[in-house]
Amino acid sequence: MPADETIQYPIATVDAVILTIEDDQVKVLLHRRDRDPFKGDWALPGGFVHVDEDADAEAAMRRVLAEKVGTNGLYLEQLASYSGPARDPRGWSISITHLALVPRGALEFEGGDVQLAALDALPDLAFDHARIIADARARLVGKGSYSTLPASFLPPEFTLGEMQKAYETVLGTQIDQSSFRRKVADLDLIEETGETRREGRRRPAKLFRLRDGIGTFDRTLATGLG
Repeated sequence: MPADETIQYPIATVDAVILTIEDDQVKVLLHRRDRDPFKGDWALPGGFVHVDEDADAEAAMRRVLAEKVGTNGLYLEQLASYSGPARDPRGWSISITHLALVPRGALEFEGGDVQLAALDALPDLAFDHARIIADARARLVGKGSYSTLPASFLPPEFTLGEMQKAYETVLGTQIDQSSFRRKVADLDLIEETGETRREGRRRPAKLFRLRDGIGTFDRTLATGLG
């Protein structure tokens, strides 16, 4: 490298798409930016990578989430990286994004500068965050019908009705109850806990848990729609 050549480093950030189900809708966690650029706009929770503090991108993401939304211990998987000269007015930037699917009860915040927004009714967003959320939604829907991914929105123990409702919310369609339950049984996805829970005035419903955690299978649960 010539002695007079200056290395220009990109802006390195992390952003998180945290999805949950509330009011029978898939929603994303947003926070209001308190500084320029896009001061006052809603955005995904994110921030700069601290090279002297963060061991890797996931460590940076966990630090940012703890600082900005008070969230710790979420299961994160890397979604994608987004880069280029136009996505941030401060200069050429790269963002390593992460995806988390969590039960609503795992998120504790008091409104104000943090909110949940339905994916079908997003406000104007900073940077390219609308594109990032669209990509996260596509992954969720694309994998949802042939994996136990929608069960990530459920607590560790759940009823079959709650499980089916999570799939219907993710896929945006109704599923025939008998077909759904037959396929869940055939695929051996869940096991009984031995406990029950009463839902309204109905008789107590059996509680289940995933047998092997989140995984994929070789057929779709979304056929035989009602």
